Amino acid sequence: MLSRTTIGIAAASAGICFIGYCFYYDRKRRSDPDFKKKLRERRKLAKEEKARGGVTRLPDLTNPEAMQRFFLQEVQIGEEKLASGDIEEGVEHLSNAVAVCGQPQHLLQVLQQTLPPQVFTLLVQKLPSVGARLAMAGAGGAAGQGLTESTGMVIDEVVD
Repeated sequence: MLSRTTIGIAAASAGICFIGYCFYYDRKRRSDPDFKKKLRERRKLAKEEKARGGVTRLPDLTNPEAMQRFFLQEVQIGEEKLASGDIEEGVEHLSNAVAVCGQPQHLLQVLQQTLPPQVFTLLVQKLPSVGARLAMAGAGGAAGQGLTESTGMVIDEVVD
């Protein structure tokens, strides 16, 4: 019933209307007196979050339940971040999980089999800094020592 030219004209007019609306909306948005203020606030919050974002709050290291919850939470967040393509954040959360894990050697073996080699290498490189942060947080006990020993062994295995 409708000819090709009618459909083409309708599609072109719809496209022109959409582009016109985009220009109108952008002009209205930019002429808003609070636009620049809101933009500065958003950028400031983003900068603060980025500066603060690398530090994850560690749980009470003497409470096994809190450690287990933290471990499971960090593994889940790490997997989600890796799946969404945010490699650095995913590696950060997985390294936190390895740091509080009771048996880091076994977890690292599983991660080595499941993660791509580049991501696993980043994880191994991140472990010493996370181990140092955990030690500063008061984990000078067995967990901190196990992490230091295991990372030394695993790094040697990966490099070889």
